[in-house]
Amino acid sequence: MEEFQKCVALQQAIWGEADLEVEPATLFVVASETGGQVLGAFDGERMVGFTLAIVGFVEGRVLLHSHMTGVLEEYRDRGVGRALKLFQREDALGRGIRLVVWTFDPLEVRNAHFNLNRLGAISRKYLPNLYGVTTSPLHWGLATDRLWVEWHLDSARVVKAVASGEWRVTSKGESTSSSTTNGAASITISNQLEEWKRSDAKRLGVEQLRIREEFMRWFAKGYAAVGVRKTEAGAAYVLGPWSEF
Repeated sequence: MEEFQKCVALQQAIWGEADLEVEPATLFVVASETGGQVLGAFDGERMVGFTLAIVGFVEGRVLLHSHMTGVLEEYRDRGVGRALKLFQREDALGRGIRLVVWTFDPLEVRNAHFNLNRLGAISRKYLPNLYGVTTSPLHWGLATDRLWVEWHLDSARVVKAVASGEWRVTSKGESTSSSTTNGAASITISNQLEEWKRSDAKRLGVEQLRIREEFMRWFAKGYAAVGVRKTEAGAAYVLGPWSEF
């Protein structure tokens, strides 16, 4: 219970939400007792990151929904998040679970790189305002639009990403808002995005709506987001007709 309370404290420090929006320690207890996962990353005795996952049953298969993964700011870019996810994969496969799902904000390009490129996950579902408007300053008062991530743990794509450290995106989409080249599509993310997050919430909201529309259009055609790459304009999601990548 003491460690679950530390997870709650980390959650508050990382997301800065109001108390009523913070997941309580009791949820961590339930997850740990019902086949989910509560994973902690430690520097000595100090907890510096955690993952909370709950068991799900979707389309006839058992999976894990990785509800939260958080790392203290001073420990980011040091491999802590990746270590948590790789341990999550090892534990899940050891129990016969082959799929882990979670969500992330498509406006967070660093998260997109981590999820799609470094872990080999894919996305083919866009969920507008999934959690409602929250009090977290990390959400800028916007709708909580999310990409639904699928991490097929023993797929060739994931095995390669885990072994090499990154699934390399080779599709060459054009640097326009949305285009196709040899069946591939791209959705660009402006290099001004971080500036808008700091100073122009209205412009950020307009960008969110554009991105929402484009993702939903391509997903309706059977495409999946399979990677993200840098462009002269900022970054671009790479999409392709869905198959077992």
